Amino acid sequence: MESAFRILILVYMAVILFFVVRGARKTKSIKDYAVGSIHFSPVAVGLALAASMTSAATFIINPGFIALYGFSAFISYAIALPAAAMISLVILTKGFRKHGTGVKALTMAQWMGTRYNSKGYGLFFAFLSLLLITFIVLIAVGLTKVLSKSLNIDEIYVLAGIIIFIFGYMMFGGANSMVYTNTVQAVLMLIVAFILLGSGYEHFREGVFGFIDKLNAVDPKLTGLTNESSFLFRDFFEIIVAQIVIGVAIVCQPHIITKSLLLKEDKEVNRYLVTGVIVELIFFFVVFTGLYARLTFPDLTFNGTELKMDGIISAYVVAEFPVYIGLLVVLGLISAGISTLEGLIQSISTTISSDIVIPLIPKNINNSEEKEGRKAILINRIAIVGIGIAAFFLSWDQIVNPKLSVAIFAQNGVYAYFSAAFVPILFGMFLKDATKKVVITSSFVAIIVHFSMYYGKLPVPLTLATGENPGVASAIAIILSVATGLIFYFSTKSRVKYE
Repeated sequence: MESAFRILILVYMAVILFFVVRGARKTKSIKDYAVGSIHFSPVAVGLALAASMTSAATFIINPGFIALYGFSAFISYAIALPAAAMISLVILTKGFRKHGTGVKALTMAQWMGTRYNSKGYGLFFAFLSLLLITFIVLIAVGLTKVLSKSLNIDEIYVLAGIIIFIFGYMMFGGANSMVYTNTVQAVLMLIVAFILLGSGYEHFREGVFGFIDKLNAVDPKLTGLTNESSFLFRDFFEIIVAQIVIGVAIVCQPHIITKSLLLKEDKEVNRYLVTGVIVELIFFFVVFTGLYARLTFPDLTFNGTELKMDGIISAYVVAEFPVYIGLLVVLGLISAGISTLEGLIQSISTTISSDIVIPLIPKNINNSEEKEGRKAILINRIAIVGIGIAAFFLSWDQIVNPKLSVAIFAQNGVYAYFSAAFVPILFGMFLKDATKKVVITSSFVAIIVHFSMYYGKLPVPLTLATGENPGVASAIAIILSVATGLIFYFSTKSRVKYE
């Protein structure tokens, strides 16, 4: 199996590089790298959206939560959050795209800066986007876990190979290549999603209630709507309320919300959204596989070795599938991680180069536009190298010193980012006269509350929830941020009217 998989990986790498080279030929400037220069089909961009929204967390990490905590985790990750996220995506996309295309924004930071006429606020979000490196770490760790088991190679070498290969080709491809690769990855992920979801059909031979009885026999807590033994799914506030708030705000990540800027015509938006939403909902449902894995490993051991949460789905694939189906499934799991990783590298590196570094470098008026474009691309590539080095060391630390799951590490950083971004995006679309003072205050409230809740493990009144759960910390931060924004907005508006 190892030799066959190595050949398959080499073929996969060759296909990726083919599309990278194809896209890179048409990447002449940082704008081409950020939003592309090719007119892609809205279906292709919709598939790219679904692929980039679906990270290693959805296919590799989150099923482990479901295996450990059962129905309560499934309701949280496969129903509450996806429903809120898809509704939010549809509502926010058109407004974000309208302003983004109007000012030719390449990044979230530029969108913020131009919408509120504040270079400082745009720079604040440029630096804040560095928190998204935690998401890169999650994906790198997930890919390392899957590949090291499949290839039987030490994790540190696998991690190094992942960083060098993916970050290496992302130095040249950008948006033009990413839509090609994400589309291929999304199709492969769809095939694998149906394979995974169908893999536990034998557990339903006695019907749904028979399936529930099997889970009950393993651990009655698996079939409960809440799970007090977990610090993530103890009550309905954590399971439903917090996840709905998170779901609404989660689309405010740059590799998600800015995807609509790849479309060249407004009439393509609806087809793009329909494709993305349908495919993404299927992907979210893959976490159900975690219940199959728990029935396969009732004592959470495999070949006498205790399974860590992040390695449960990898072990399930090895144990459950014949060699060649297993190879295809692992390839789908890898695609889930790589597709999102590409989007994150593209968005973070573009932000660093366009919004942090380039504005600090004096522009040579004697340089041609083409020469300035090449300089921007070079800066972008240097930024990618820096991100890759940081991602390697942070990922290795999470592999050797995990706290339950790398997902907790990633959620803390990513959730803080979109907690701060939610109010300025929301107000920027629906409250046209919202001032920069209102949204700046709201963003700072979100950051302060999120990290105070998380590191202080502060309790939430009337619930069992605490800030130890990053989702709870973020939900409270978003709620208080929105409340702060509305209070400032209406009080400022009333004072101006009175004066």
